[in-house]
Amino acid sequence: MIISGLVILAPLYAWFNIAASWDPYGSTSGLLVAIVNDDKGTTIQGKDVNIGNEIVNSLKENNLLGWRFVDRAEAQSGVEHGKYYASIDITPDFSEKIATILTNDPVKPELIYSVNEKINAVAPKITATGASGIAEQISKNFVKTATTTIFTLFNELGADIQQNLPSIEKVKQIVFKLESEFPQIKEIINLALTDAGKAQRLVSNIQDNLPTIERLSKNGQEMSSDFLNFSNKAEDALVKAGPGIKQDLTMLQEIASSTEDITSLLMNSDIKPEKAIPTAKSISERLGLAGKAVDGIVGFLNRLQTMGGNNKLASAIDSLNGVKNKFNEQQNNIQKIISLIEQGKKPTEALINNVNQLSKQLKQDLGGVIDGFDTTIMPAIQNAIDKSKSIAKDVGDILAQAQKSLPDVTSLLSDAAKGIDLGKDELAKVQKDLPDIERKIHQLANKIREFENSADIKEIIDLLKHDIKKQSDFFAEPVLLKENKIFPMPNYGSSMSPFFTTLSLWVGALLLISLLSVDVHQPSANYKSYQIFFGRFLTFLMIALLQALVVTLGDIYILETYVVHKGFFILFALFNSTVFTLIIYTMVSIFGDVGKALCIVLLVLQISGSGGTFPIQVTPPFFQAIYPFLPFTHAINIMREAAAGILWDVVAKNCIILIIYGSLMILLGVALKKSINKFTAKFKKRLKSSDLIH
Repeated sequence: MIISGLVILAPLYAWFNIAASWDPYGSTSGLLVAIVNDDKGTTIQGKDVNIGNEIVNSLKENNLLGWRFVDRAEAQSGVEHGKYYASIDITPDFSEKIATILTNDPVKPELIYSVNEKINAVAPKITATGASGIAEQISKNFVKTATTTIFTLFNELGADIQQNLPSIEKVKQIVFKLESEFPQIKEIINLALTDAGKAQRLVSNIQDNLPTIERLSKNGQEMSSDFLNFSNKAEDALVKAGPGIKQDLTMLQEIASSTEDITSLLMNSDIKPEKAIPTAKSISERLGLAGKAVDGIVGFLNRLQTMGGNNKLASAIDSLNGVKNKFNEQQNNIQKIISLIEQGKKPTEALINNVNQLSKQLKQDLGGVIDGFDTTIMPAIQNAIDKSKSIAKDVGDILAQAQKSLPDVTSLLSDAAKGIDLGKDELAKVQKDLPDIERKIHQLANKIREFENSADIKEIIDLLKHDIKKQSDFFAEPVLLKENKIFPMPNYGSSMSPFFTTLSLWVGALLLISLLSVDVHQPSANYKSYQIFFGRFLTFLMIALLQALVVTLGDIYILETYVVHKGFFILFALFNSTVFTLIIYTMVSIFGDVGKALCIVLLVLQISGSGGTFPIQVTPPFFQAIYPFLPFTHAINIMREAAAGILWDVVAKNCIILIIYGSLMILLGVALKKSINKFTAKFKKRLKSSDLIH
């Protein structure tokens, strides 16, 4: 019964721990978080808005955490007494501060997050993620809504200009034609003094066209007024788009910084290069996305520069083009590293240093663009808007002057017609007014030419008319993260099964030496020390192997943990159990109760320093230093390989280290057992005489 108990106790230790941690992050709806909505709302352009109510409504459909909607007093009491893990307070002026984006002095709203960290170590991290997710979702929706509004205004402005473009062209052609034919008009009037018939026909022809000119001029003037109004609206909209571009540049700088991760992995001699492949591939994808994001920003700035009619953005555009080239070069370097590692070669130091140096250059270049954003890019955006408004004003002035001049022309031609009838005396009066009329027509034509030289109205239309949904979606989420799981594990319990299974094998071996004797209590038997060592070890090993067999079969078929290679999972557990039993048995066989104490100390160190629960890189330096020398480290590694997918070079390396540990224990047991046992015999006798130690 005792032996059976020893066989089953160790598996129970593993099973209970695996079952308890099966899917903790899938059951977070039980973590209660109090939501206090004190938002009083506000009025934006005559419309009542309450962002706090919108947040509450969205959380009611969110099951990631256990949201509870209470008042401030209940939330504070609940968090202090542990009823709620945390609370999120939506302040009374939340909507009001959101609305300040439409003013010259915007103020960021706040969500007040309060957390009780004494209840549990992990819960505050989960609730903090939930709070951050709320803030992130609000920001994302705000950016998307704002940019949608901006680009809707742009689109309407572009459509209106395009719709009236034929009228603008007709006015322009008529003015130019009138300018070119005015000498002929003067000649006709002069000839009218001698040839009234010709003058009458020509004047009649011009009079027939004047109503068309007047109608087109009037329509053009109305269109110019609309254009100016739209320009005023576009000014606010385009200026508000600036922070979104600056945020995109900051995100690109973070992507550039992430490439230093791969150099850190490759420069770490304790990490196999193969382990850097997932990180390298992820970075390569992000670099490709970064290049596309830079293309979008450069295209936007190019259109703004064309619209502004200057080269104020040239430096920023050149810098961003250089950044794009460096992103492409960095992506090629990462691909070279991946190719070398997959070929079994180690990346050269020069290549790693190049990646590291290029990452720093990218951060520096993007830092320069960001530092100069407010002094270079934003003024250039404002200059483009000012230029557009100036153009609209010039067009309005031109058309207004044309509108004012046309009555004079009409009157003149009417007088000319009458002059033909009245005779040469009246024509002489008309002839006197011709120079002033000609001067006005020349002024109107020159202003039209100046407008055409300073800007192309079709380019302005192209800039304003873009796909609203695509543009707003891009600014709300300029970079997408694509996750690629190399060795997927379906749940947390399965991920932890290699650690808890390995831990149970060590605990099982400790139970054996706690209840079973490592010595032979037959004084008459004349056994040699190595016979005692191996003979008793085989007894311990048989029970330990049964423990390993039971715990792994239970993991697979009772708990149904995820295991890719079931046979190797069982085989590696048997191998680990053999090494652990050999280590513990040898320590106790040689050193007695002191050996037991050493094995318990080693257990405590291995739980913390083997990387079974947290990545070893986040532990203190002491545990990182002992990590490569702990048996748990290598035992857990081979169990993970069997559970998630085997890389045989990893298995071979860790098995060799465990075999070395086992071989050292055999050498110690055979070579030192007899001499050390004689040395500690008196010590053991004194311990037993104390009646405290069995």
